Amino acid sequence: MNWKGVMPAITTCFNNDLSIDYHFMVEHSRWLFDNGCTGVVALGSLGEGATLEFEEKIAILRTCVKAIHGRGPVVAAISALSTAEAVRLAKSAADLGCDGLMVLPPYVYQGNWREMKTHVAAVFNATPLSCMLYNNPIAYGTDFLPEQIRELAGEHTNLTAVKESSTDVRRVSAIRAVLDQRLEICVGVDDAVLEAIGVGATGWVAGLANALPRESVDLFNAGMNGETEKAFELYRWFLPLLRMDTVPNFVQLIKLVQAEAGMGNSRVRPPRLELVGTELEQNRKIIREALQSRPQSASTLAVPHGK
Repeated sequence: MNWKGVMPAITTCFNNDLSIDYHFMVEHSRWLFDNGCTGVVALGSLGEGATLEFEEKIAILRTCVKAIHGRGPVVAAISALSTAEAVRLAKSAADLGCDGLMVLPPYVYQGNWREMKTHVAAVFNATPLSCMLYNNPIAYGTDFLPEQIRELAGEHTNLTAVKESSTDVRRVSAIRAVLDQRLEICVGVDDAVLEAIGVGATGWVAGLANALPRESVDLFNAGMNGETEKAFELYRWFLPLLRMDTVPNFVQLIKLVQAEAGMGNSRVRPPRLELVGTELEQNRKIIREALQSRPQSASTLAVPHGK
């Protein structure tokens, strides 16, 4: 499993009745690869995994695996209230042909280290699939410290990556200090991608890539290749949008960017609601100004349709 490059945490597209638009998800997944992405991560927070029924999750994973046809890895985000359900989902993902797992702590319950270790270890042990531990203490209340990650890596050979979303890029260098090259490190905060690359990240689980994959790939590659001037010129243009990935209503905002870019719609499932009024207009203005000034070097392939 290759955890390098730009791997969008894909959104889940909904029809008018809020059922899942599987046809669009096929087109979206293929389009992301056409524009240089190296993998997709399904069922995560941006994919509104907490609002999906178990059978819907299975259907989404099946759809993504069939859509991509070996072009790159499909990663299943494993999040659940119970360890038993997390293990069940992990095993199902393996059976469906997923290439890797992104393993989260249980949401809602914020246990101690012994409990959190036991939970993620059960998922690691459930399948032989390559696993990426997702550390997002802001969203989930559980903070996997570098020393704890080292302990997990020492006990589970299929733990091969970490998605670091603490917003503190020093964590990337701290993980490198205790584990060297044992794990790939992916940045999970869109507006910290260049900073994280500078201290050792080699992958990006990206949000805005759902709407702007070519720009995301160009930015990431420029950072990895040491093209500082090119990277920061693109970063300055991109930052107003990338910062939309770091606020509580990031799902609504990223889907709004997709809608404005012609790749998707802004529908979300409750308890989320679409933006309205002043909030909608202010953010739409930011998005439209950014799209009007898109860098000429970023030639995103045409969208299949704007469902």
